[in-house]
Amino acid sequence: METGQVTILGSGSAMPTFQNSPSGQLLTLGDKSFLIDCGEGVQLTIRQMALKTGRLYSVFISHLHGDHCFGLIGLISTFSMMHRTQPLHIYAHADLQKLLQPMLDYHCQELSFEVVFHPINPRKKEVIFEDRTVIVETVPLKHKVPTCGFLFTERHRKKNPDTGEFFYQLSKRYAYISDTMYSEKIIPQIDGVDMLFHEATYTDEYADRCRGTMHSTAKQAAEIAKAAKVGQLLIGHFSARVDDHNIFLREAQEVFPETRLAVERTTITF
Repeated sequence: METGQVTILGSGSAMPTFQNSPSGQLLTLGDKSFLIDCGEGVQLTIRQMALKTGRLYSVFISHLHGDHCFGLIGLISTFSMMHRTQPLHIYAHADLQKLLQPMLDYHCQELSFEVVFHPINPRKKEVIFEDRTVIVETVPLKHKVPTCGFLFTERHRKKNPDTGEFFYQLSKRYAYISDTMYSEKIIPQIDGVDMLFHEATYTDEYADRCRGTMHSTAKQAAEIAKAAKVGQLLIGHFSARVDDHNIFLREAQEVFPETRLAVERTTITF
């Protein structure tokens, strides 16, 4: 059976702590790798874990709050120093290119590879990437700025032995639900995924802050996972207000037992 893997590069929220860096994940499906969000510290974790990035061609940025994209310019610069030649494709809100291009022009004038921007509409559900083995769709979310999650679906080309015709067989599915208020609207789109990452910025103790900051609690993330009948729930984007992450875990597992923490520098198979 095919397996997917996600490596946690950062699982904190906006304020870095001794435990957590801001958001970043490296998803591997088959022979392809995808970077999801790129907060400060992402490239450091990649280097510390000696992760291979030769097959990393695409980056998906959920929204333009700094803790999800401040690490991009450093990562691109480092890739150039490593003499990367393959183009790097970045899928994000159109404003990212306006923000990043001046820094590229100033700091990366002799870049060894091409950076290709693909503007997306975070408020619209649509396929933004598709090749022979992977499809990526946006999942519109409810946050202070235009924000979307991403649904990754692996597929394999098969041949029908009876007719000789080729068809696609869907395999692993991974949903990344970034910063968002509790929203049942996403449930149909992520129904039955093998693994769901859902932000869990707060515990119930700070539930009142969710309305103002437009985030979710661990319990709310678990309620989404239960309603969507997912295989596993992965929670992260932890607030710096809570030191003991096991509180997040206990709250979520009371609702959805198949929950685990997004612990930095770990790789999870699903």
